[in-house]
Amino acid sequence: MYEPPPGHEVACETGYRGEATELRFVLESLGIKSKIKQFRGGWLILVPSAEAIRAVEEIASYQRESAEQSSERPILIPTYGGALLGVSVYAGVLMLVAVLMGRSGLGFDWWTAGQMQAGLVLEGQWWRTVTALTLHLDPGHIGSNLVFGCVFGLMAGRVLGGGVAWLVIVFSGALGNLVNAMLQSADHTCIGASTAVFSALGVLVSHALQPRSGPREKFLKRWSPLIGGLVIFGFTGIGGENTDVTAHATGLLAGLVLGWVGAVLPSDWLSSPRIQQVCGAVALMFVATAWAVGLALAG
Repeated sequence: MYEPPPGHEVACETGYRGEATELRFVLESLGIKSKIKQFRGGWLILVPSAEAIRAVEEIASYQRESAEQSSERPILIPTYGGALLGVSVYAGVLMLVAVLMGRSGLGFDWWTAGQMQAGLVLEGQWWRTVTALTLHLDPGHIGSNLVFGCVFGLMAGRVLGGGVAWLVIVFSGALGNLVNAMLQSADHTCIGASTAVFSALGVLVSHALQPRSGPREKFLKRWSPLIGGLVIFGFTGIGGENTDVTAHATGLLAGLVLGWVGAVLPSDWLSSPRIQQVCGAVALMFVATAWAVGLALAG
């Protein structure tokens, strides 16, 4: 047992010199004189006997605060594959439909068959909520949705995997169009992938809102993803002569809801190539089936 010099006491013992040095700096900053002594493979912090009680209390307080801060550090967020493939398929589908619509491919009027008209949707023509996501007014319209869709879709694919992310985005976009139809007059029409684009933004916000820093997380930090998402929505989703703000808002809300489901899926599911492939195929088949039904009935 170590006997400290007269007039001194051991305030702390640790097996690490770095920790001993750190604690000594803490004490020195509080005006408590201290020194380090090596003893039997460990390190002792010696302080004057008159300051011993205070030194022990300050060290204990510092260690508690350090432990709390350590427990509040953000957890490393895993990423998954397939994100680039997902946005590539997204861009390919939009370009293919644009070419077919411009050339009246297969002899169909793609515009009339695919646009989202509120009255027809509520009468049971559900496929219009999906096909409308792939139709665009002009090159500028499709260009903006390609850029923002690829950016948000790529990020969503990184955190959920390409297949799962686009399955959620497509269903959220369709759900957003359905809710939009319920809120609009019967003759209201809507086209464009922007509803799905804002669904992708909603997916990202939902994923970011998942608690990862412990119960002591501050309010602003906890809700900053939602605040950021609303700011982005304000800059990109509102304004413009032909902007359907309601469709953008319903797409964002649908993405928030379904994105939350995707965000809580087990990581072993999201890391499974088979599950990602199946989900991606289902998303693509959902779009293809909607168009097949719409064109068949239009013909």
